[in-house]
Amino acid sequence: MRRLLLPALLAFAGPIFGQSTFNGVESNLSNLYRLSPARSRSISPENFNGAKGAGGKATTGMGAGAGRDLGQGWKISPCVTIKAGQTFTVAEIEGSGSIQHIWMTPTGNWRYSIIRFYWDDETTPSVEAPVGDFFGMGWGQYAPLQSLAVCVNPGSAFNCYWPMPFRKKCRITMQNIDTKDMILYYQVDYLETQVPSDAAYFHAQFRRVNPLPYKTNYTLVDSIQGKGQYVGTYLAIGVHNNGWWGEGEIKFYMDGDTEFPTICGTGTEDYFCGSYDFDTQQKMADGHTESRYTPFCTPYSGLPQVIEGDGHYSVSQRFGLYRWHITDPIRFEKGLRVTIQDLGWRADGRYLPLQDDMASTVFWYQTEPHAAFPKLPGKDALEVN
Repeated sequence: MRRLLLPALLAFAGPIFGQSTFNGVESNLSNLYRLSPARSRSISPENFNGAKGAGGKATTGMGAGAGRDLGQGWKISPCVTIKAGQTFTVAEIEGSGSIQHIWMTPTGNWRYSIIRFYWDDETTPSVEAPVGDFFGMGWGQYAPLQSLAVCVNPGSAFNCYWPMPFRKKCRITMQNIDTKDMILYYQVDYLETQVPSDAAYFHAQFRRVNPLPYKTNYTLVDSIQGKGQYVGTYLAIGVHNNGWWGEGEIKFYMDGDTEFPTICGTGTEDYFCGSYDFDTQQKMADGHTESRYTPFCTPYSGLPQVIEGDGHYSVSQRFGLYRWHITDPIRFEKGLRVTIQDLGWRADGRYLPLQDDMASTVFWYQTEPHAAFPKLPGKDALEVN
């Protein structure tokens, strides 16, 4: 009898794990009626270890004052405080299973809250990124983002739906590198279940260069070693020049490619599934027409964030873009390196290599062990100002 191990994977199972079915059963809306031996669990401040029958038992917590007349079971522990400079364990799960959904709404500076994931017994993280960038909000400001893998909802509700299988253990931490305390509301929904032998581990890596040196390609990732598939790119670009900034080509160097890549894009807006500078003609209130950037969100790609200068101290234009390779994962056998050009136009019609603020978080699945990540930039180098 076939078993439905991870029913909530939905459309992700086939593209990510390299098959149209997961353990012999399709994962989509058509099979949600199928029974499964998997057990649903959830970790939150109301149930720190996800134990069965242990939710809502707190008698102390940040809601104790508000619930003093109601007592146990009445939202006594809805959130936690992470002190300045401290690291908090969001979740620690023993055994095999898969994270299905994460929701959180962190206060404070999103670049100064570092989220990390550790699979099984590894000592270095497979995921390391500022929490804002991990959820597609690299500029510290809310913007609505609706996609299959990540959703950001009013007012600062971060959600991700990347399936994250593990075989022995999962540990998730949040480090507050700010000088101020932060408050974290969170929920980690997961399954206790067996994981198939061909399931790879989820990874995410953050990088930032500001400014990018002249005539230098921006490296999204260059240290992937092993077999797997690249499944997503989030890019936060702070533009330092006037004019259009998105002519650069993205390049995927696979399995020993050296000077030239196997996959080469045709432009930044093309890679993020847009066209012609993301411009549309918009009719203004006084009747005239302007060409403007147009934010958009789709299941697989989007430009959810367009921050325009105010003509005073906030003069820079800033953009946030995502591209999820859910139906078209970039598969590699031995390793992968990914770069993108920062390219605009000169006044005489020639290309202009730009020197913008480039920050990225990339997402992939691979076999373990993974190669060491570059050292995360320090607090000053992470700052958005």
